[in-house]
Amino acid sequence: MRLLVVGGGGREHALAWKIAQSPLVDTLFAAPGNPGIARHARCVDIGVDAHGELVDFARRERVDLTVIGPEAPLVAGLADRLAEAGLTAFGPSAGAAAIEGSKAFSKDLMRRYGIPTARFATFDEPAGARRFCRELGAPLVVKADGLAAGKGAIVCATLEDADAAIAECMERKAFGAAGARVVVEEFMVGQEVSFFVLSNGGDVIALAAAEDHKAIFDGDRGPNTGGMGCYSPVAGFDEALEKRVMETIVRPTLAALAREGAPYRGVLYTGLMLTAQGPRVVEFNCRFGDPECQALMVRAPGDLVPLLLAAARGDAWPPARSWSSAASVCVNVASGGYPGKYQAGLPIRGVEAAEARPGVRVFHAGTATRNSQLVTAGGRVLGVTAVAESMEAAIAAAYGAVGEISFDGMHYRTDIGRRRA
Repeated sequence: MRLLVVGGGGREHALAWKIAQSPLVDTLFAAPGNPGIARHARCVDIGVDAHGELVDFARRERVDLTVIGPEAPLVAGLADRLAEAGLTAFGPSAGAAAIEGSKAFSKDLMRRYGIPTARFATFDEPAGARRFCRELGAPLVVKADGLAAGKGAIVCATLEDADAAIAECMERKAFGAAGARVVVEEFMVGQEVSFFVLSNGGDVIALAAAEDHKAIFDGDRGPNTGGMGCYSPVAGFDEALEKRVMETIVRPTLAALAREGAPYRGVLYTGLMLTAQGPRVVEFNCRFGDPECQALMVRAPGDLVPLLLAAARGDAWPPARSWSSAASVCVNVASGGYPGKYQAGLPIRGVEAAEARPGVRVFHAGTATRNSQLVTAGGRVLGVTAVAESMEAAIAAAYGAVGEISFDGMHYRTDIGRRRA
């Protein structure tokens, strides 16, 4: 088979690494890819937003399956464009991807179909949003309605913080058009978990759970990022809780989308808060998480490709395989200044030494090659990922590998996985 992975970050590197192991795959392409992905696939210089070029390339190269990694092309309808051209794509239609593309749509869907989530209201103008904040009381959360690269949810400890967050979204337009509408919701207390399933449009199977660390600094301090690291599996998210989430949240959500005329094919990421009242939805995403995908792929059993094909085609699932009890940890190494301004083009040293350590994979997130030298090219640069028999051993292996890597201004959290180890 001939497969194409769309994207060029750490999530797509992890997918390409896993897909390349499949005996079904003869040729693997990536658009645009990155230097790490280039070890597993032929990278082509086509951006994720160049839908016409991607469709033409997939048709010309007789691609059997296109795996769309990031959310933006899914929300913009790339899967639909490929389907219209008679090509098979892993990833939901634009209508189904709206579950991530619009928080207002997602929250309204949950309200109408009785899916447990935080109390909320949606606003197109700042005055009404500020009034609701005072009705709700702090702490609370202000969320940009549209896509904001994982940074559009602002936790507000005080009403003054909430006013500032509303101004940031709606008046200063920090998130562009994505922040023109905001969702204001109650602050939920509990453990946050990312749970992943695959849907083929009619049936669903569970994959696994992970826990992300979004804040930039240790102890969950500082502004949110796209994710500074994660670990899997999650202590406490046992078989009984997984079954409860599937029956009260995942299946009702997929049924609701189908009733709305948008049957879901692809991976559904359910962001959960495990509250004292039970699991409630923080958010839905229409793709694998980043960095959760990195931690999941090193644990995933067997061949991933038959599962991706079944989801994309609406076929029956292949025979189930149990997930390993092994633990995995992904530590994201970031550029100094991220999630704000940062310098790019800085030489990176030590990746080969890190990967020589047992159980370690280094997934490239924001890298480039300049004069045969690996350099930084993004906020999150590398996802240093380790798998071991215990969480403690995986943490030690990941941080031992991080210690091999260096570049000017390099920043990473030192507590990934430690709060649940």
